[in-house]
Amino acid sequence: MRSTLLVLKHEIWTLVRRFSFWFGVLGVPLLGFIILTAVDYVNKNNASGAESASPLAQVGQIFQEEEDARPQGYVDLSALIQRFPSDFPFHEWIGYPDEAAARADLAAGKISALMVIAPDYIQSGQIIVYTPEYDPINSQSRSAGLSRLLSYNLMDGNDDLVSLVRSPILETTSTVLEPDHVVSPRSEDNMAYFFLPYGIMMLFYITILGSAGMLLNSIGKEKENRVIEVLLLSTRPLQLFMGKIIGLGLVGLLQLVIWLVSSLSLATLSGKSIPALAGLQLPPHLLLWGVIFYILGYMIYASFMAGIGALVPNLREASQATTIVILPLMIPMFLISPLIEKPNSVLAVVLSLFPLTSPTTMMLRLAATQVPLWQILSAIVLLILAGILTIRAVTGLFRAQTLLSGQPFKIKGLFKALAGKG
Repeated sequence: MRSTLLVLKHEIWTLVRRFSFWFGVLGVPLLGFIILTAVDYVNKNNASGAESASPLAQVGQIFQEEEDARPQGYVDLSALIQRFPSDFPFHEWIGYPDEAAARADLAAGKISALMVIAPDYIQSGQIIVYTPEYDPINSQSRSAGLSRLLSYNLMDGNDDLVSLVRSPILETTSTVLEPDHVVSPRSEDNMAYFFLPYGIMMLFYITILGSAGMLLNSIGKEKENRVIEVLLLSTRPLQLFMGKIIGLGLVGLLQLVIWLVSSLSLATLSGKSIPALAGLQLPPHLLLWGVIFYILGYMIYASFMAGIGALVPNLREASQATTIVILPLMIPMFLISPLIEKPNSVLAVVLSLFPLTSPTTMMLRLAATQVPLWQILSAIVLLILAGILTIRAVTGLFRAQTLLSGQPFKIKGLFKALAGKG
């Protein structure tokens, strides 16, 4: 036990005294705060007007497309438009009694575009758009105002009914256990709908593999430098393994907690600085589940990395094996779009229960929707069982003859060793 603690302290001290470690741990959140501060600064200066805008805001305006100040025209051949909402922007639209007059103004440059509502609009839904030049990018924004005007008239001037028809479902989810927690409305128009689950998945992918990779790097370097020979004189291989995996795991956990707490603050500030992210919320209970799934995920992948480090003669030969080991953890990243769109689908549930894909997939689901408690607990139990089996298999590789071996690494040898036949 004493030898294990000595190895643990050595690994922690070796890592935390590096400037590069703290640069990564604190630099990522700091960069996020700097970006949000800069965005907020630019937004405030843009709102104060072009004359008083700061140099930074003026630089940002260079890359923005200049809006066309000319109004748009429309011709209502369907005779549907009889009334206008009280807040309708009349300065942006000009109604024409016939198409000929409207075309003449379009040719003269008095209007930026012309929209002709077909006589059989109710049956066909057709609107013909005329523009001086082909511009498919702004076609959707052009028709937004006219679309609302048509909806207003089709609903006999009932603005509340128009809003319900355009957005019939405004879903708000709350839990019985946590009545104060409200999940953001799941709308594909909201950046938070995609950004939050994606960011959480990437965070856990980076921290789990980063911490496990540090373990592989530590063992590999000690084998190359032949420090491992000195360590084995006073430490048993199993004590060396446990000291390294626990020590580096604690350092990785510190990094994860700092990033998660920073993410909570960034999620709150982002809604104030970036209106598109106003719905972004990071549930507080995500921190607790995050710590649990990190520890269990790290336990499995760090064990695999330690096994590779025990078998390879040097770090150069470890790339082939690490690619195979991390491939399961990458599968959810390849399927991230369907997982975010349907976080409670059969695919999402299966991947969140399978131990090798569970850490990242389950955290994505927890950030995207309400996950049944039985699924969370089942994933934890399966991860614990898989972790125990993995550690038992890898501890068989931590023998003096394996650690001191200089034989070339082979994938077949890895699987035979994990199966207890090596």
